[in-house]
Formats: sequence, C-alpha cells, structure tokens
Amino acid sequence: MHKCALLAVAAAALACAQERLPLSGTPASSNLPAQPAGDGDLLAVTVYGAPELTRTVRVSSQGTIRLPMLTQPMEARGLMPEEIEGLIAERLAAEQILVDPVVTVTLAEIASRPIRVAGSVRRPITFQADGRTTLLDALTRAEGLAPDAGPEILVSRPSKDGRVALTTRVTVKALLTNADPEANLALEGGEDVRVPEIGRVFVMGNVTKPGGFPMPQASGMTVMQALALAEGLTRFSSKVAYIYRPVDGAEKEEVPLELQKIMDRKNPDVTLRAGDILYIPDNRRSRMTANILDKVISFGAGTASGVVVLSVKH
Repeated sequence: MHKCALLAVAAAALACAQERLPLSGTPASSNLPAQPAGDGDLLAVTVYGAPELTRTVRVSSQGTIRLPMLTQPMEARGLMPEEIEGLIAERLAAEQILVDPVVTVTLAEIASRPIRVAGSVRRPITFQADGRTTLLDALTRAEGLAPDAGPEILVSRPSKDGRVALTTRVTVKALLTNADPEANLALEGGEDVRVPEIGRVFVMGNVTKPGGFPMPQASGMTVMQALALAEGLTRFSSKVAYIYRPVDGAEKEEVPLELQKIMDRKNPDVTLRAGDILYIPDNRRSRMTANILDKVISFGAGTASGVVVLSVKH
C-alpha cells in the first residue's frame, strides 16, 4: 500500500478512536472494589463520546443521582456500578439524547459505610469500609487496645429496618489470645466498635496510696484486697469506712462499713463493684462528701500521671 494511503488510514482510525473516548476532564478510574452504592458515595460516570455528560456525581440522601439533560433523578442506592451503568444507558437512549450510549460507572469515593472505633483504644477513628473489613482490621486502624481496655469489645450494628442497634459482645481473649475466627466479625459499614474501660475501684482517704485499681473480672475485689492495693491505712484512719456506689439516675448510694471489725475478722469481708469509691475518713475531722470525692477522682484522671492524690494532714 502507498505510504500516503497508510497515513490516511491511520489518521481515520485515530479520529474514530477519539470520537469514542471521553475528552479531558474525564473522572479518573478508581481502585476501590465494586460494591453497592450508598448515600453520600461519589460515583465517576463516563459516557464515551459525550464529555458534557462525563462527570462525578454524589448519591443524595434520597439514594438518587442526577445527570445533566436527563429529566428525572435515577435510583442508585443499593445498586452495583454495572447496574447503574445500564440504567443510565437506558435513560439516555429513552430520552433520545444518545443512540446506543456506552457508559462506565466506578466508585470514586465511599462515604456510606462508616465504621467508628471508640473507647479504650490508642487512637479512636472513623473510617469507611472500602472492602472486606474485620474486627481485627478495625482495631488495627485504631492502633490497638489501650492499657485500660476491659475484657470485652462491643460491636453495634443497625438492624435491617435501621431502628434498633444490635450489639454483639466479643471477648478480648477469644479475639486476640485464642485467635478464634468466629470472634473476628466481618464488618460491612455502619458498625460502632466500642471498647469499654476495665472496671475500677477507687480507694480514697487515709490510705498510703490513694487511686483507682483495676477490677479483676474473674474473682472481683473485696475491701481487704482494695486496701492491700492501696498499701494499707495511714496512722489516723477511722474505724468506720464508706462505700459510695453509683446508682443509675440518682446520687451515689452510701454504704457504711465497720472497717475495724472486718480487719479483725469479726465481720465478713465485703465485695466491691466496679465504680465503687471506698473512702476511709480521718478520725480527727469531718469526712468528705461523695461529690468532693468525685471531683478529686476526676482531677486525678485528667492529670498527666493519672494518679489520684488526696492530701491528708497529720
């Protein structure tokens, strides 16, 4: 074939290809895995040969998207990208905008599948489930459990009707120590992962080392064990102690204890609950109220060391 004829054929092929390819400004392709679209997701819509229709569109809170020149919005919520491609092509042809349109839809940004990780983790975080995500993946993104993490992880997800949150309890031992695959829950987005702090008992007043002490989960903690953790009583401690116990929707319950009789084994030891304040007053002055003790504990928790210090003058 003559050289000029070859150049003419090549030029015609190039022109034909340019007519079928989108022009500049085409949304970039996405590496996100294909999954059903949800409210707030950003879709990259490419209509070959029609740059005026090629753009990114965000799924509205009603679950629809709009394209220019189309008279009505289109349903996108819950549809895979290839299903949305078919709907757009059908509408473009039905409204006589294009003949035999070729449409590509990719997921450019996910905003409809948030997973929130909070509580006793090193870095609370909210991220989007952009593929297969597990409970371990979520905790890894949160940089793992904090030192004060409790023995359970709570995973809440909305029910199918979205009205009720269904909560699954996963033990840290099953997930991390035993590596139980059933404990490594699959997360699809919309879940709240919360790691509660370990329960603590606070020992305040006339003890050597006031502070909050982790509550053992298996055996619990008694008054004598709490005093041992606080390194014992000081010289002027009262013979009567008080437990201030949280009560839902009410002021703390006050439970008096004959401490000396417990120490002399004349009265049985008393089991404490998580959140209890064991307060040993000074025998030479009036005792503090539960409100003041709460403020002291809150202040200690907000300091750099986290140590509760209660000044006692002898």
